[in-house]
Amino acid sequence: MSKLRKILLSLLILFVCIGKLSAQNSYHGDDKWLHFGFSLGVNTMDFGIVPSLKEIEGKVYQADVSNLLPGFSVGIISDLMLTRHLNVRFTPTMHIGDRELSYTNNLANPEVVSSVLISTPVYLKYSSERYGNLRPYLIGGGGAYIDLGRDNNLAILLKPFDPFVEVGVGCDIYFSFFKLAPELKFALGFNNMLTPLENRDTGSMQESQKVYTQALSKLTSRLITLTFNFE
Repeated sequence: MSKLRKILLSLLILFVCIGKLSAQNSYHGDDKWLHFGFSLGVNTMDFGIVPSLKEIEGKVYQADVSNLLPGFSVGIISDLMLTRHLNVRFTPTMHIGDRELSYTNNLANPEVVSSVLISTPVYLKYSSERYGNLRPYLIGGGGAYIDLGRDNNLAILLKPFDPFVEVGVGCDIYFSFFKLAPELKFALGFNNMLTPLENRDTGSMQESQKVYTQALSKLTSRLITLTFNFE
């Protein structure tokens, strides 16, 4: 993950330097009332955790996300201009990632919870004036996740649907024929994503697996994404 961060930071610095040092480029796609693009990026998935504090075979377990694992994001951008500074954006995106849950009291192994999320967010994007080849902006909105990576054979089963809100910052960097925007966003889900044991098929589960769910009362989703938007 450290190497990936260094590469992304180096690319960001390079693009910013290009935007500052070169003369103003001729791209004026912002003047169109509707334009399209795509995004590529990385993500880290996280949980907000509320423990059940139940005594299970004489022990009370606490859980935490012990390791933030890098994931991958890819999306499609549709942008509608409302005013000079305000746009509406619809960006259906696929996020692939994992979360590693570790438990206290020497519970044998961390549990890795995988997700393949299809998100359907609608954003409002507020942009500043263009300064040369740079145009910073703020973005915020919300939508819903649909999890296509659910597996009933795993110890922890997430619910398939989660509404969320999301905020972020970015900067459009203009080139001759397109613009590139590094964009950092934070999303917070509303639903308790944990499926209780009584609401799922546990016929194939071992008793030792059930404690992973029994130790939890609530899981809420969190997602940080760093994307590079090409428009």
